Amino acid sequence: MGSEVVTAVENLQQPLLEPSKSDVDFRMESVLTDPHLPYYRRVYLAALIEIKFLFHLAAPAIFVYVINNGMSMLTRIFAGRVGSMQLAAASLGNSCFNMFTFGLMLGMGSAVETLCGQAHGAQRYDMLGVYLQRSTVVLLLTGLPVTLLFIFSTPLLTLLGEPADVASTASIFIYGMIPMIFAYAVNFPIQKFLQSQSIVTPSAYISAATLVLHLLLSWLAVFELGWGLLDLSAIHSLSWWIIVIAQIMYIKMSPRCRRTWAGFSWKAFDGLWDFFRLYAASAAMLCLEAWYSQILVLLAGLLKNPELALDALAICMAISAISFMVSVGFNAAASVRVSNELGAGHPRSAAFATVVTTGVSFILSLLEAVVILSWRQVISYVFTDSPAVAEAVAELSPYLAITIVLNGVQPVLSGVAVGCGWQAFVAYVNIGCYYFVGIPIGYVLGFTYDMGAKGMDRNDWRHTHANYYFTHCHYPN
Repeated sequence: MGSEVVTAVENLQQPLLEPSKSDVDFRMESVLTDPHLPYYRRVYLAALIEIKFLFHLAAPAIFVYVINNGMSMLTRIFAGRVGSMQLAAASLGNSCFNMFTFGLMLGMGSAVETLCGQAHGAQRYDMLGVYLQRSTVVLLLTGLPVTLLFIFSTPLLTLLGEPADVASTASIFIYGMIPMIFAYAVNFPIQKFLQSQSIVTPSAYISAATLVLHLLLSWLAVFELGWGLLDLSAIHSLSWWIIVIAQIMYIKMSPRCRRTWAGFSWKAFDGLWDFFRLYAASAAMLCLEAWYSQILVLLAGLLKNPELALDALAICMAISAISFMVSVGFNAAASVRVSNELGAGHPRSAAFATVVTTGVSFILSLLEAVVILSWRQVISYVFTDSPAVAEAVAELSPYLAITIVLNGVQPVLSGVAVGCGWQAFVAYVNIGCYYFVGIPIGYVLGFTYDMGAKGMDRNDWRHTHANYYFTHCHYPN
């Protein structure tokens, strides 16, 4: 097994498992290869099949992403009810936590999409459970040094220039979220394990039920028991562990996972270092993108009118993040479809799935961009009542619209890359586009040419365009 993993890590552009005859639904392949159907009829029928697959996978994935973000938002809302200092501390603590944990764990977990997706397509069902356990072990071990980082969060935040009272209060919030590190380490492999089998609806139901419970517990803690910030963050951690436990119970009890989960295996501890290399490439792919936004915010704080620049840029990023939730769903769908088809030895269907998914996501992003441009004079009032900020957001709206359109395509291509096992290549693309193209151009436009936040936002679509170009050019290879 170790040699198989080494080969997977060293040559990520090849299928990770040899294809075999599968009983997974591959109707699209039979339609595309049917010589008795006219060409356009084949394309039409295959597109209908793929769109059905696509929305079956993407819709629940989008819902889960929205619900998970909703829990974090509710925690900050209730922290604001405790006090203004607690709200600021919760926002800072949540940003730091997500910056160093969410992106890292989700990125490393995306490697499971590649491995489990291709294994499922190749009918190697026994390997899905092994990959799930092995990835969980790797992520749990990764969580240990991250825990140490958060234990010493007070001096680290002070070193970064935060006021002492804000740093100490934010650290209290972070302490309650430490158990969430290990919930992430278990949750994301499980999530990708289920997605690779096109099992997505149960996670949506579990997340929705947990959100209701999270709301009730948070309300009880603040308004009935008078608890504070540490208790709110601990409830947030508890909610994530409820999601994890419920998904584990589903895997053990559901007949849909009977072939892919055969119980715990010592194989989970084989080749951990080689798997860590693959997971590290996956984490780099996502973290480099997530950290880029944080760097832009820091740069915006150095502009001539930092308050206005930060407010305008934050609103644009919030709008972009809402739009990005849709793209994340298509990212997951593209990864599952491509990995399943490649695992079954259907490269033509994988390519067709890429075209259809990209096209649908692009059309939806165009509609979103039209809405942004139509409402550019009023959309910012959802977030602020400042006319100056609203005017700044209106000026940024054309660049925001372009970014949204490109973000409708780029995450889908990243999902295809994950399905193919090209995480290392995309990590290099992200380094080049975000850090050697995006940030330098943003700095020059924002400071040298005195374009302020407009320069930052214009730079955002330039790096996304470059990212799309290089990733797209790689696929025919």
